[in-house]
Amino acid sequence: MSGDKNLLQEIAAYKWKFTMTTTRKVLFLLAGLGIACMLFRLATGLGIATNLNDKWPWGLWIGFDVLTGVALAGGGYFTAIVVHVLHRNKYHAIARSAMLTSLLGYLLVMAGLFMDIGQWFNFWRPFVSWGHASVLFEVFWCVSCYTTVQVLEFGEILTEKVGTKYHNAFKRALPVLMIVGIVFPTLHQSSLGALYLIMVDKLYPLWWSPYIGLMFLISSFFVGPAMICVETALAGKAFKHEVPVSVLHGLVRISGVFMILYLALKLYDLANRGVFHLVFAGNLEGNMFLAEIILGVIIPLFIAFSSAGNTRKGLVTFGALVSGGLIFNRMNVVFTGMSAALGGWYFPSVMEWAVSIGLVAIGCLAYCFIVENFNIMEHKDHHHQQAPA
Repeated sequence: MSGDKNLLQEIAAYKWKFTMTTTRKVLFLLAGLGIACMLFRLATGLGIATNLNDKWPWGLWIGFDVLTGVALAGGGYFTAIVVHVLHRNKYHAIARSAMLTSLLGYLLVMAGLFMDIGQWFNFWRPFVSWGHASVLFEVFWCVSCYTTVQVLEFGEILTEKVGTKYHNAFKRALPVLMIVGIVFPTLHQSSLGALYLIMVDKLYPLWWSPYIGLMFLISSFFVGPAMICVETALAGKAFKHEVPVSVLHGLVRISGVFMILYLALKLYDLANRGVFHLVFAGNLEGNMFLAEIILGVIIPLFIAFSSAGNTRKGLVTFGALVSGGLIFNRMNVVFTGMSAALGGWYFPSVMEWAVSIGLVAIGCLAYCFIVENFNIMEHKDHHHQQAPA
């Protein structure tokens, strides 16, 4: 107890900083609105707060906050593999920022998942009820365990400033945490796609596939560097810290290899199942699929393996297109590909939008606070060299 009390005193004594700017004030307003809508939803239920119904039980919170959010947060375990397993030390400059983005992303995924639980006060039941036959049960456990591992990994950064006497313990535990933290994401990334295996007669053939779990896993790999490109571009402007182009270009080339594998598997699967002609059917599904592949895979591949990939502008364009393409893919799976089978269309309510946007705003504010107060950007005199966003 005395140790905990000393730690709390040390945290209270540390001089925290958080500079208010116009951007951050807007983020606070969005975060506040999101929190208010979350409280309203928890008090009243899903029926009043959302446009979900018996035909569309999964909406924006599952489609974007969970399925998309988990993939976009994949930069953490991708970087862990490259830096700590393959020992590519030149990428160490982005390791901590990627880990932080991943940690915040998974915490927001957990919040989004909590919002979508009908009887949210029963959230604890999967911890004691062993539903081993359920894919969602496996996803729940893997996401929960991986988020816990990431929080423990952050302990190594936290204890550089506060609770310093625990720093060596966290540092010694870090290699084991890294190994465990690499295993869990490969399980739940693929399992999120495997949820749709049983929907062979509902999900449109352009997206349903016996390899859909593998495709979800591969796409979570190649979107990691893309998110790192976007994040470092934003952080570079906000905190006056730029990651060398050579580092980002190397990551993009690795991402490109996985994108080639993804595209080859996708084309083989469509041809093997005899549904390749649906790509050019001219209907909504075919056009959305073409947009997803061209904008999210083919054009970024040209950037990755051309001279454009050696420029900061090209790298940011690559990151934006690949990240947007993955969002497009997950939205197509959840909404476009299911619309014909489920009947009609679903559109999120104002509160659903407010919650999702509010969660993103909370994540941005948390990122700014942590970067201002901890050594994330990995350069000396961290607090003095960065300007607030």
